[in-house]
Amino acid sequence: MRGDETHLSMSQVHGLVPSKNLTRKSLQSATYAGGKLVAEHDLVLNRLKAHLGVFARAKQTGVVSPDYTVLRPNGIVSVRYCESLFRTPMYIAEFRRRTKGIVEGFWRLYTDDFYDVSALIPPPEEQNQIVAYLRVQDAHIARFIKAKRELIGLLTEQNLRIIDQAVTRGIDASVKLKPSGIGWLGDVPEHWEIASIKHVVDVRLSGVDKHSHEDETPVRLCNYTNVYKNDRITNDVDLMRATATTAEIARLTLKAGDVIITKDSETPDDIGVPAWVPEDLPGVICAYHLGLLRPEPKRVVGEFLFRAIGSTRIAQQFHVLATGVTRFALGKHDVKNAVIPLPPKLEEQQAICRWIADECQPLDEAIARAEAEITLIREYRDRLISDAVTGQIDLRDWRPGPDDEVGDGDLAALDDGDDEVCSTDEEDADGNE
Repeated sequence: MRGDETHLSMSQVHGLVPSKNLTRKSLQSATYAGGKLVAEHDLVLNRLKAHLGVFARAKQTGVVSPDYTVLRPNGIVSVRYCESLFRTPMYIAEFRRRTKGIVEGFWRLYTDDFYDVSALIPPPEEQNQIVAYLRVQDAHIARFIKAKRELIGLLTEQNLRIIDQAVTRGIDASVKLKPSGIGWLGDVPEHWEIASIKHVVDVRLSGVDKHSHEDETPVRLCNYTNVYKNDRITNDVDLMRATATTAEIARLTLKAGDVIITKDSETPDDIGVPAWVPEDLPGVICAYHLGLLRPEPKRVVGEFLFRAIGSTRIAQQFHVLATGVTRFALGKHDVKNAVIPLPPKLEEQQAICRWIADECQPLDEAIARAEAEITLIREYRDRLISDAVTGQIDLRDWRPGPDDEVGDGDLAALDDGDDEVCSTDEEDADGNE
């Protein structure tokens, strides 16, 4: 190696891409000493994730982690065909059977075991036919997904407008307004107050991580991903298991009415994202990267606080207050000094929450239907790929139509938007095969 090669990492969404393009930079190795050179059109597998079908075609030259295996075609196989073949349920099951290791996170498919797997390899011209067919079908599916995502975006914007209006202006259009004295907030109902969060909420920032220790008590962690992907935290959410000290459990156990917010992230826009806790969750505590906001029961209803913090205008405070260079964070002082417009009576806050739920329900249902349709079309795509590469569909006479020319940009919607790196690139640096 010359030392100036592009570092490549495996993403389950985007395949093998330059490490600098991935958002989860904390998982990447500082150097690739002992790394493996990759040429364009090589097939790369992550030995720790091969049993999940994590294979990708190299779209450029570069260098990868020593824990990846680099496979170069011998001229009679199409890398694009093999990339699809090895992701089918049949092959994933075979790779899983051949992996070695005690704990799943450290299972490895070694190269010799991979070579022992038999492969369905049709003639080269038929492989190319299958690849072309699947690429055309992917373009149709991508257009469907893109349209559904645009619909979801419009419905989500409408939801946010409803919430923003309700938590800053109320739901009674006849109520007189007064200047809030805050430029970004504008006018508010004349009987409302502008309250600093520190006056209506007990702010508790967490430092509890996922590591377990023998002298601590087992708990379940509500972590960053749980909050980012869920409006509500309940026992139905998939929570990580860890341990915590007695003091941490006493301070950070989730109770009904709590609001949890993200307090640091790689982009300011992902800071201050809230989730609401509708009921007590014994044994569940707030994890690192999060802040727990416990409402003063006589001042603010937890659900109203959740709605207010999640509104577009109020959330903007957290984006502005966050500081950092490669990672942005809110300090406790920043959270406590943020403000919300607040109806003085709990009954009015509860009424606003009910109104928001009623108004947003049809939109939420439409969003859920669109998301379900995306899930179904992805399942159809998986089945289609499996049938095509295993010969269940006879494609020898298939020919693309005049409108079936496909560019890489046409397939962008197939990405699900979640850059999940498939290894730390440091899990096995010995280069052993």
